[in-house]
Amino acid sequence: MPPNILVFSYLNSPWCRFQHKNFGAKADGKSDDTQVSGTETFNDQGSLAWSQNNCAKTGTCNSLPINLAFTSITNSKIQDINIKIGDDSVSLGDGSQQINIENVTCGPRHGISVGSLGKYHDEQPVMGVTVRNYTLTSTTFGVRVKTWPNSPSGVASYLDFEDIVMNNVSTCLLIDQEYCPYAQCNAEVPSRVKISNVSFKNIRGTSATKQAVKIICSRSIPCQNVQISDISLQYNGKDGPITSVCKNVKPSAFGKLNPPACANYN
Repeated sequence: MPPNILVFSYLNSPWCRFQHKNFGAKADGKSDDTQVSGTETFNDQGSLAWSQNNCAKTGTCNSLPINLAFTSITNSKIQDINIKIGDDSVSLGDGSQQINIENVTCGPRHGISVGSLGKYHDEQPVMGVTVRNYTLTSTTFGVRVKTWPNSPSGVASYLDFEDIVMNNVSTCLLIDQEYCPYAQCNAEVPSRVKISNVSFKNIRGTSATKQAVKIICSRSIPCQNVQISDISLQYNGKDGPITSVCKNVKPSAFGKLNPPACANYN
């Protein structure tokens, strides 16, 4: 029988819970037709947990991540939940295929991520991910696809992000194929994860940073068929007009776009 995780009420994790190794929600292994749904809130008080654990810097993490992290799941749905998480609100790792995420709110901390991908050999493709009706508030990133430099070959394709609301979000739209936290990789060698068929549509709200859209693709395998349409993001800070930046990609642009789509393409 496929997993069916129902969430009701407000899950507010007390500080003492973080001392347990297995706290978190994670699906790791082959699983079909998983559904995570509910009516209320995850709040794991992540800032307290991270202050007690520096594994993100050292690379030695013996406990599960404190977020909703999924790998090797197919034909699955995440819907109707409010997430207040210490890391990515939802993280889709390798092997995630035919995933629908909708009617989710999250913040603060990070947003939603596909990846990171390419850190290990023999990772399975990520394909058919749809994120719709997602609201992010005061997150470090909005929607993000991230792959490691100097990676084995991999695939991430058919990723659709639609009807997303950003409230004071830093770097609202991000493809990052130079993801290398705390210098744990050889950043001089490009990623070999092929990213293709990605769409960002009807993204609106406010950016906390001047650079609201950042699409940095691999110089050895540039992103293919990236579409940006109907983007309305505002930045009212002191650093000047809102901007976007693109590298090793030339996205197709449709509709009204603010910021303009990758005017500085290279």
